[in-house]
Order: sequence, then C-alpha cells, then structure tokens
Amino acid sequence: MPELTARVARAAAARGEVPLAMRVRDELGALFADAEFAVAFGRRGRRGWSPGRLAMVTVLQMAENLTDRAAVQRVRFDLSWKYCLGLELEDVGFDASVLSEFRTRVVEHGLEERVLDLLLAVLKEKGLVKAGGKQRTDSTHVLAAVRELNRLELAGETVRAALEALSAAAPDWVAQMLDIAGWNRRYGRRIDANWRPPGSQTQRDQLALDYGRDAVALLRTVHHPAAPAWLRQLPAVQVLRQVTVQNYLITTDSSGVEAVKRREADTDGLPPGRVRLTSPYDLDARYGGKEDLRWTGYKLHISEVCQLAQPDDEAPRPGRRARPPVPNVITHVATTDATVPDVKLVEPVHQALDGRDLLPGEHYLDSGYASAELVVDSLNTFGVALVTPLQGGTSRQQREKAGCQREAFAIDWDARQATCPQGASSRFWSPARQKGREVIVVRFDQADCVPCPARAECTNATRWGRQLTLRPRPLHDLIHANHTAQGDEGWRATYALRAGAEGTIRQAMAVTGNRRDGHYRGLGKTHLEHVFSAVALNLIRLDAWWNGQPLDHTRTSHLARLDLTLAA
Repeated sequence: MPELTARVARAAAARGEVPLAMRVRDELGALFADAEFAVAFGRRGRRGWSPGRLAMVTVLQMAENLTDRAAVQRVRFDLSWKYCLGLELEDVGFDASVLSEFRTRVVEHGLEERVLDLLLAVLKEKGLVKAGGKQRTDSTHVLAAVRELNRLELAGETVRAALEALSAAAPDWVAQMLDIAGWNRRYGRRIDANWRPPGSQTQRDQLALDYGRDAVALLRTVHHPAAPAWLRQLPAVQVLRQVTVQNYLITTDSSGVEAVKRREADTDGLPPGRVRLTSPYDLDARYGGKEDLRWTGYKLHISEVCQLAQPDDEAPRPGRRARPPVPNVITHVATTDATVPDVKLVEPVHQALDGRDLLPGEHYLDSGYASAELVVDSLNTFGVALVTPLQGGTSRQQREKAGCQREAFAIDWDARQATCPQGASSRFWSPARQKGREVIVVRFDQADCVPCPARAECTNATRWGRQLTLRPRPLHDLIHANHTAQGDEGWRATYALRAGAEGTIRQAMAVTGNRRDGHYRGLGKTHLEHVFSAVALNLIRLDAWWNGQPLDHTRTSHLARLDLTLAA
C-alpha cells in the first residue's frame, strides 16, 4: 500500500462511514494474489495490469453494477478504489478493453470460481464461515443477452448471420457464387423487434420452408469441393449447419426428387430443448420453463449460510449496540442452461461444498430440488441432512387433494398386498422400473372396484381397478414420514428458514442485475458474472456486519459510499 495513498484516504474517511472498498482492504487485505491467476497470464510479452487487481476491480464493478468504462473511471478517480487496489495517487488505470480480455482469459482457463474460493478461504481463517451448521439453496431464471426468437425467426436470422459472416470473410467468393440482389431482398434486414412476419399461417409456413431451402443451398455451396475449405469453419456457418439439421429434413420421393421439410416434434424427431439452439448468437442459451414462467437463457443457483434470528434472551442491554451474528455468506454459485431441473444440482452443489470443506449439516431446499433418493444419498455420501418437503404423487387424487389418496391405503409389505379404505385387497404386486426409478405397481381387481360405492372418488379406470405406484419400502416410509412431518407446526417453523433464500436472490437482482443478463453471452461468461456477483454480495454483507448493522438491514441497492476523489 503506497504511504501517500493510505494517508490521504484515511484523512478523507475520518468523518462518516468508511467506503466498502476501503473497509475490504482493511479487514481482508489484498484478497486476490496474482499467482492465483498465473496460468491464464503469460510471463513473456509487454507488461500488463495485475490480474489480482483486475479481479478486485471486477468484484467492485459487480457490487455497484457498473459498466466497464464506468469501472475504469472509478479506478482512475475514486480514492477508495485506489486504496483498495493499493495504487499510487497518480496511477491512471487502464483501458476498458482490459476488463473484457481479463474475463475472457479467466473463462478460457476455468478460473471463474477462483475469487470465491479465495474469499471463503480467508473467511474460514477468520472463523466467519465453517463446515456444519445450516445452508440453503434456491434458483432463479436468468435472461440471455440475446433476443428471444421463435423457430421461424431463428431459421431466417441464422441464414442472414451466415451470409453476413461469409460476405465479410470472402466478399469476392460470395459475389461470384451467389445472386447478391436476390439474397439481399430476403436477408438484407436483420430479424429484430421491428421485423414483422407474414400475416397468415400459410404464408409463415411457406416462409419457413423458403428459409430451410436457402439454408441447404448455402451450406451445399460452402461445402462444395471447389469452395475454400476454411469457409466451412466459420462459426456462423457451423451454427447454420446445426440449426438446419435440428429444424429441417431433406426427403427424397420415389422418383429421386429432393424436398426440404420442416421437422415437427411428434413425427420428425425435433430435438429436445436441452440440445436445441435458440439463437445464432448465444449457443449455450436454452428455452426453459418453471411452472408458468417461460424464458430463453439460464438458471442461477445460490447456496448460502443461514441462521436463526438472535433469541430474545440474548438481546443487548438498552443503549448498547450489539454486533449481529456472522453474516449469511454465499458459499456456492452454479449456472446451468434453462432446461436443467433443480433436482440435478443437489449432488454437484454438495461436491463443490465438500471441495471447499464447507458441507452443511442441514441443507434447506424447496421441493424442486428434492427426491427420496437424494435425501438418502446425501446423508449417506456427504453426511448432509436435506430439510425439504418431498413432492406427493402425480395421480388425480394427489393433485386435487381429494378422493382416496395413496396414504389412505394400508400396505402389508410382508404379504405384498395393499388394502383399500373399503376393505378390498389388491390382486397384483409387480416390481418394475419407471423413468429410471425402482417402483412397485399395485393393482386391484376390476371385480372389486366396479361395484364399489366409492369408485368415483377412487379411480376413473374402466379396463381395470385402482392402481398404485409405490416406492421400495425404505423410500416409501421416508416419504410417508416426510409428508406427516409437513403437517407439524414445529417442522414448518424450522423449514421457514429456507425462505431467506428468496431475499438473497432479490438482493442479487437489485444490486448486480443478474436476472437482466445483458452483459455477456455464453455459459462460461454468464457463470463468471454470477460468481463475481456472489463475491460482491458477500463483501456488501460483510461491510454491513463490520458496521454492526442487523442482517435484515443489509443494503440492497447501489452502495452508499463517500464520494472520495482526488479532487477532494
């Protein structure tokens, strides 16, 4: 730390609240050493800016939701930032493009999570975070930094993007091989918010076929033996090939005439959403949904320490300001495409926390993350107890919470038989495997169900009697115990601790704008933004804790800071 920078900054901050950037440097020191990023930055060539400092600049940038240019201005003029970064007062900083290059190198070398690892390691040394205890995880949707396109728009824009790339890379070849005027009439304008499709469905279907025929013709021209081989390696051409294969078929009739046909989900093998491209500009974004919400982009999963409020008997004496409990530190961040269900993230989250030696004793999750198998496996493999409401069955009775639900049947596991509320016994007991899970299918005889007075409340089946799908006995008992516990007020009061994850997501949206992901494209850089944003949120929470603020008063907007500049 330059002596003059330290002396001027401390003098300027002598009155009022110390800015977050200065507080972080005083409490945590220089968090990010250059050696931690050495693999991404060569030792030869012209001298560059410190990658450790660039990492801290990026964290502060996320904390204040600044653009690259605005962050560079803060480095140049903000005294608290110079103090945090250990810069001389006359240091003029760097060009804004350096931040973009830094992010690219970090992603290329898989160092996105290094800053969170380093912060958590320091906090562990200070006793502010540790293994055991309670943690919670929740997810939210993140919009991709591209316009949402339907299949018609995707086909047309992908052809246009490929033409644009070819025209820029090989204009003479394009002029020689393509009818420029003809292609320009259809693809001269970008398909954006101002583009209007044809009015009738018939015209839109015909335009979709025209896009498909043009795509096939362009790909065949590019892949012709006489065409330069490097043209087919252009990223836009590769994307065009993938989008065309996913959305169109080439058929041949008995006379050998080829035709381009649009794929349909039911008959022509339209690929599932998890692999289907949704934009020619972000190849990782996917179209996903959760309940009634639909979006194109990603999912963000945040895990954090959680704790109960301070008991009344530990309240401070009147007139004395008590330091609040340790802050709820974010311990892990995961980013997936929008199609990945929450339940797939439980094991990866536990593996990541285990690698940081921060596995919780209890993990609070909503029902979207839970399954009976995961409850058992998490406890056996990681020693983590999942506190979560397991979902009920998918039968009509379970969905409507009416009629003869599964819990109304008595199960005799030794006799391999079920008894319904009316006293009838099942006739079939068949172990099976459904959707990769071990189940037991129990069926009642039609002769017992047809004359039953409670038939309407029990089943709509006409060809056979009521059918139950049970899990193996250990899982069945676990599910039954979980559903019983959900009716207990004590369990519900304990589980209410999970709701705080919603506040964390709200804070992440308000401070860093993570949901409105207009900054970066691709899963790698989107994940980088989420990780650096999590570090920024941790610093904001630590700053509030250092200042003695209650947990529920943590700032959720732009940082309240002193305007310390060299001019001051």
